[in-house]
Amino acid sequence: MSGPLHGVRVIEVAALGPVPFAGMLLADMGAEVIRVDRVGAPAPGAGASAGTDPRHRHRRTVALDLKRSEGVDLLLRLVEGADVLMEGMRPGVMERLGAGPQPCLERNPGLIYARMTGWGQDGPLAQRAGHDINYIGIAGALYPMGPAELPPPVPLNLVGDFGGGALYLAFGIACALRERERSGAGQVIDAAMVDGVVSLTAMFHGMLAAGTWSDRRESNVLDGGAPFYRTYRTSDGGFMAVGAIEPQFYAQLLSGLELAADDFPQHDRERWPAQAAAFARIFATRTRDEWTAAFDGTDACVTPVLSMAEAATHPHLAARRTLVPVAGAPQPAPAPRFSRTAPVPPGPPVGYSRHTDELLGGLGMSTVDIERLRADRIVG
Repeated sequence: MSGPLHGVRVIEVAALGPVPFAGMLLADMGAEVIRVDRVGAPAPGAGASAGTDPRHRHRRTVALDLKRSEGVDLLLRLVEGADVLMEGMRPGVMERLGAGPQPCLERNPGLIYARMTGWGQDGPLAQRAGHDINYIGIAGALYPMGPAELPPPVPLNLVGDFGGGALYLAFGIACALRERERSGAGQVIDAAMVDGVVSLTAMFHGMLAAGTWSDRRESNVLDGGAPFYRTYRTSDGGFMAVGAIEPQFYAQLLSGLELAADDFPQHDRERWPAQAAAFARIFATRTRDEWTAAFDGTDACVTPVLSMAEAATHPHLAARRTLVPVAGAPQPAPAPRFSRTAPVPPGPPVGYSRHTDELLGGLGMSTVDIERLRADRIVG
C-alpha cells in the first residue's frame, strides 16, 4: 500500500451512499480502511452489486452484531487502534448502541469520530428520513437546474451524497487529522449533506448578492439560460455540450456554426431564446460525431456528451488512464494524483466479512473464541 494517507487506520461502520464513497477516497490515498458489516448482511446499499461497486475496494471487512454488547465491545477494541471512525446512522443510534463518541473517545482520546447524515446531528429535520434529492432540494441546489417550464431534473446523487456529503466528510477527516498533529486530541465531525451542498453553492450566493444572478430558473449564464452554455441535440439523437463563455471562445463557436457575429451579440439577454433556437436548429443538422470533428482543435468549448460506457474509451481519458480495467470492468482511477506518494491502484471490491478471523485474531482472540462468537452470531 502507498499513498499520502499511508499509516492511517479508519473504521467504517457500513452505511449507505456517502460513507462507503468517503471510505474509497481514503483507501485510495493509502489509508487502511476496515469496514464493519452487519452480521448476515452485505454492506448496506451494496446488495447484488457488492462484487462490482468500486466504493468497496481496498478494504478489510469484519461482521459484528452491534445490537449486542459483545459486538459493541469488539468494535471499541478495534477503535483503540484506529485513527478514525466513520458512521452514517441517524443521530442518536450509535449512542443507543453504546458506540457513540463518548465511549469511543474514552477508549481512544485521539480518535476522529466522523458522522455523516443528510440533515445533520441537530435541527428540526435531524430525525427525518431523506435522500439526496431531498437534501439538495432544501439546500437550494436543485431549484436552479433544468428548463424553466419543466420540474427540476434528478441530477443522479452526485450533488448531495457524493459532492456535499462524502467529499466534505473526507475533507473534514483530513483536516481533523492535521489538527491532531498539533493538539494530540481527537474530535467529533458533524458532516451534513445539507451543509455541504449549501457550501457548494457559495459562488451563486455571491452572485445573487451582487445582483449578477437571477433567482429565476433558466435565466442565467450557468443554468442553461444562455445559448452559449447549454446542450444541444444532434441529428442522430446525441448531444453536444457548449460552454463558450469567454468572448474569444464564443467567436469560435459562431465561426464553427457559420454564423455572423453581428447577428448574434453574446450578452443581449432579450435575444437569448431566439439565439438558442437558432443554435438548436443548426446542431440538429449533423450527427454528434460530425460536430465533434468540426470543433476538434478549436477553443470553442464544444464537446460531445458521452455515456459512462463511452467515457471509458475516450482518447483523452484513455491517455490519462482515468478509468482502468479491473476484473474486466472499468473503474475510476484514484483522484487527485500525487508526484511522490502515488495513490493505491484500483482493485476489486471486497465482499462481506472477508477478514473477521484475521482482524479479531489481531485483537488477541483465539480461534476457539472466534468460533464461539460466530456460533452465537455475534460475529459473521
